Amino acid sequence: MSQTPRIVALLPMKAHSERVKSKNFRELAGKPLYRWILDTLLSLPEISQVVINTDAREILADSGLNDGDSNGRILIRDRKPEICGDMVSMNLVLGDDVANVDADIYAMTHTTNPLLGAPTIRSALEAYTAGTSAGEADSLFTVNQVQTRFYREDGSPVNHDPDNLIRTQDLEMWFEENSNLYLFSRDSFAATQARIGKKPMMFPTPMLESVDIDGPEEWSLAEALALYARGDQS
Repeated sequence: MSQTPRIVALLPMKAHSERVKSKNFRELAGKPLYRWILDTLLSLPEISQVVINTDAREILADSGLNDGDSNGRILIRDRKPEICGDMVSMNLVLGDDVANVDADIYAMTHTTNPLLGAPTIRSALEAYTAGTSAGEADSLFTVNQVQTRFYREDGSPVNHDPDNLIRTQDLEMWFEENSNLYLFSRDSFAATQARIGKKPMMFPTPMLESVDIDGPEEWSLAEALALYARGDQS
């Protein structure tokens, strides 16, 4: 890896969404959903390029985004027909980007993570760089830290003993993949054909930044948090 690594952000974006119609382009707290994370990525000078793999080039153009914008830092790639559709694995989309765009580090995120902050992304990059340099990791994915009592569907306890009720802060910490950010190299992707390599490290993200919009409830929560963050609490 070069002394100053080339970092490319991968921001896949499709026209269709099942649970929230036209989700990626719908306005959230004053601007299209996709612009939230895109603007955050562009605010980080260490990110050389943002690659948008999409079947919605015309929709993006209608909203004012074109290939080569932001002084050439935006690359819009037309998604191949064979990797379009709701049932296609995201790893196939990422594999197409990795095969066609060179980088030392790939930083993959989603339009559905609008609140993920630049300082958090920078901290994750620093942790990843330290981990890979030390040989301790080949990739990174973000998680929510959870320390509470879990039960199976039949009511049986998972991570605690109901007959020995200890404080929740003394329970074992559990970690939930939150789909906010993945960091990996071409080599780690090749080893698993996936964004998570064979030796991944976990990186907890702040709770208020970690909303991943899947359906209407998460949309409402993300919008409320976005409005709160900018001081519009009316």
